[in-house]
Amino acid sequence: MNLFIIGDVHGCLLTFQELLKHWDPATDHLIQVGDLVDRGAHSPATVELARSLNQQYPDSTTFLMGNHEDAMLLHFGPSGPYPGWLGWGGRSTNAQYKRHPELLARHLPWLQERPLLWQNAHVLVSHAGISASPHAFDPESADGLLWARGPLRRLDHQIQVVGHTPMSDGEPVHDPESHTLYIDTGAVFGGNLTGLRLSPTGTVLDIILIPVNPDDLLEKPRLSPLTPR
Repeated sequence: MNLFIIGDVHGCLLTFQELLKHWDPATDHLIQVGDLVDRGAHSPATVELARSLNQQYPDSTTFLMGNHEDAMLLHFGPSGPYPGWLGWGGRSTNAQYKRHPELLARHLPWLQERPLLWQNAHVLVSHAGISASPHAFDPESADGLLWARGPLRRLDHQIQVVGHTPMSDGEPVHDPESHTLYIDTGAVFGGNLTGLRLSPTGTVLDIILIPVNPDDLLEKPRLSPLTPR
């Protein structure tokens, strides 16, 4: 199957639904890079859509863990609350879930099960990427695959596809040094939501950019080259 890889959604449900019209479950394995929640207007409904698709198409959908899901789980877990999460997007998500507590109860176990990466012999997809750090695979490390910023490791035989760091022009960027495609194109900041279709061997077949639907936004659009978390 081809790979249909979607960038950071951040509660932009309507934009996500529009992009999904370009996904064919019969021919594409859907992979989403994490950060379904926070900052947008529809986090619970976005997670519910992803969970439903994952149940309906268990063999052709993969929804990865993002740092925002990781922080949300920490907030609602035994070590919570987590004030840091509330300060960089979680406050609005928390308020949205207070209106839908039944969704929170079934979303937390599903989010807890999200994998950290997906890979085959030619492509590796993770939220923030595999850095050169010895802690690259530690999800709690600032240099790990949920949080890494800066240069990534060039893998021997795989192209990396990552989200996490918004691209300032609202379009995907290829870094030739690490052979990485960055596909967080800042939908929740007024940019685009990207769908990247690759062959199983990593050849780019299609790039689909969906401008964010204004009804998905809580704030006036602003495309930022870098967000704090």
